[in-house]
Amino acid sequence: MGVGIVIGSGIFTVIGTAIGGNPAQTVKISESPVIDLIVGLLHHTSGAVAGRPGAGPVLVVSLVLVAIVCALTGLCYAELASMIPIAGSAYTYSYATMGELVAWIIGWDLILEYAFANMSVSVGFAAHLVDALDWFGLRLSPKWLAPAYLPLGLQDLAGKDIYGPGWHHGFDIPAFLIVLFLTVLLVLGIRESSRTNNAMVLIKIAAILTFVFFGMSFIHPRYYHPFSPNGWSGILAGGSIIFFTYIGFDAVSTASEECKKPQRDVPIGIIATLIVCTILYIGVAATLTGLVPWQSVAGDGAPVVNALKRVALEPGAHRLHWVRLAVLFGAILGMISSILVGQYGQARIWFAMSRDRLLPDKFSAVHKRFRTPWFATVVAGILVAIPSGLFDVGTLAEMSNIGTLFAFVLVSIGVLVLRAKDPHRHRGFRVPFGPVVPVLSIAFCLLLMAGLPVRTWERFFIWLVIGLVVYYFYSRKRSEFYQGE
Repeated sequence: MGVGIVIGSGIFTVIGTAIGGNPAQTVKISESPVIDLIVGLLHHTSGAVAGRPGAGPVLVVSLVLVAIVCALTGLCYAELASMIPIAGSAYTYSYATMGELVAWIIGWDLILEYAFANMSVSVGFAAHLVDALDWFGLRLSPKWLAPAYLPLGLQDLAGKDIYGPGWHHGFDIPAFLIVLFLTVLLVLGIRESSRTNNAMVLIKIAAILTFVFFGMSFIHPRYYHPFSPNGWSGILAGGSIIFFTYIGFDAVSTASEECKKPQRDVPIGIIATLIVCTILYIGVAATLTGLVPWQSVAGDGAPVVNALKRVALEPGAHRLHWVRLAVLFGAILGMISSILVGQYGQARIWFAMSRDRLLPDKFSAVHKRFRTPWFATVVAGILVAIPSGLFDVGTLAEMSNIGTLFAFVLVSIGVLVLRAKDPHRHRGFRVPFGPVVPVLSIAFCLLLMAGLPVRTWERFFIWLVIGLVVYYFYSRKRSEFYQGE
């Protein structure tokens, strides 16, 4: 279950912006990671840099750091899950354990997280679809196949500019249409069976192993130097940007009620998921940064297959042409699955918050024929589809990750609060080593958040403020617990 969710879009798409960064043309405080500004302040300099730095080949270290953070947070998540007699997300757990306001903040945050995660996956899907058309010799105008906003512009294989940096007249139609298509399927009531999920997991893993196995023969060791081009700033930024792709481990924690021995099974499930997925991610990162210069994958929605496309032009590398097709097939299937599950989850967050009367009743309306929360599903689809056609994968991934990390900070705090307020409450699973694990989880999540640009923090706080205004003037007055002024 865990591997099937974690090995999705990130390993084929977001890994590119994690390696190459999201560099800007000029040095601005708003586009600099918070950690750089803090270090600069300590050294009495501005600390501002030109955009979010890329990790480069040292992303393999970022991935290990992310796995450690996920292991710590996953154990905290599992304790909350084991205290609630029903399955659900962090929103459900928070509502039952920490109260309505904290639940609202996490629910509002999860809406942001799900939406931007799926936007970035949709952009990646479109890039892979364009690459598949190119493989079959169908070359269409990039005007309607690339986001309208491209911070690094768009270049061909020879490095010639197709579009300059910034906005251009166009729209990413494939990214827009895939979200709408899957939204319709979800309204009609598509159920993903265990057998189908297992088959897709095997196809995705086969595509990854195919890339690593064949790509290793064409690695250029010179591309590994410098190994860490942007130091700790790049390591943190790389980990921060790829973090959301790892959160599938929470699916393991939500199954704690169904474990025969949750105290033993939950940690094994979480740790095993993270070990397997980290090894696969490291294999792809090491191969990708050895095939092409790390700077060349910045802003690329399909870095893995495009790297194969470049290398296949070298003498003796023609067989990579067919490897590219196999990887494309696995990547496209994996991303369709990820978008479907993400849209399903997002609509259910809207549905749960509406059922608790924190959002309008319309969001919990169930279709009479298909028995699905159709209104929440349609709204979620529209809100994801339109930005998917406008923005690049790097910008979208930044917003998703800060939402994910903030939610995990609140979950870890929740474990500490409940240990103090309700120590005797039954817990099917308890985080080991007392408060040490939750405290480390909070610290590492904040550290990764510091690797994101200032502008991402600004947008996130604006989103939170909007959410609190909605809660204060609307949601709390509809709540079943509202007592009046």
